Amino acid sequence: MSYITTKDGTEIFYKDWGKGQPIVFSHGWPLSSDDWDPQMLYFVQQGFRVIAHDRRGHGRSAQVGFGHDMDHYADDLAAVVEHLKLEKAIHVGHSTGGGEVARYIARHGTKRVAKAVLISSVPPLMAKSASNPNGVPMEVLDGIRAGVAGNRTQLFRDFPAPFYGFNRPGAKVSEGIALNWWRQGMMGSILAHYEGIKAFSETDQTEDLKKIDVPALVMHGDDDQVVPIAISSELSAKLIPNAQLKVYKGFPHGMCATNADVINPDLLAFFKS
Repeated sequence: MSYITTKDGTEIFYKDWGKGQPIVFSHGWPLSSDDWDPQMLYFVQQGFRVIAHDRRGHGRSAQVGFGHDMDHYADDLAAVVEHLKLEKAIHVGHSTGGGEVARYIARHGTKRVAKAVLISSVPPLMAKSASNPNGVPMEVLDGIRAGVAGNRTQLFRDFPAPFYGFNRPGAKVSEGIALNWWRQGMMGSILAHYEGIKAFSETDQTEDLKKIDVPALVMHGDDDQVVPIAISSELSAKLIPNAQLKVYKGFPHGMCATNADVINPDLLAFFKS
């Protein structure tokens, strides 16, 4: 198992498979690098080098009691990139991971970055506020916090239904995907998960997006029940200088798992463009 230790002493677990141009994957809340299994296997077989890490407090990384914010997430990603001496990397972030990618570029630049992909991602700002009236109401986010604090294991049993659209009429439900979501979540720290809600929902990343000066692809399902497309990717694609927006009709938040047969070839086409 591979780990690096960051400047603040946090051990970060990562996977690094294959050779070729590197693709670096940043996962969503409250999961781990395992959430990228359908992509990592596909792209290593396509001749790429694939790298994914567990965010601090998540998966196999250290369950530290500090640093559960977007700046630390971005700096941890930078530490992995620098440790592996990656060049011309393609960064792919899902959900909270999309925010991580945007903040990484804003803080560390694009010297080592070739392209960026934000999938079902939280930027520019998820939470409702006076300046963001169409955002997710704070009472909804407080409800998730209460679920984490009160009965995290039950919340994590329930959350895959909207995450993957399994609650939609006629949906093809995969118990395996739902259980894998629960498994990944329960590997992590309750503190990291609780504090991470503020990080992914209340971090204004408007200025971060404007600093993404490499070719970018923004992907989102129009039936995303977790991060509604109208308050996220539709706005992000306008803020990123050189971005294209690809919308998937009827796809859920977790479309990288439920619809990998569509998402993976589309990613490959962008990578090779």
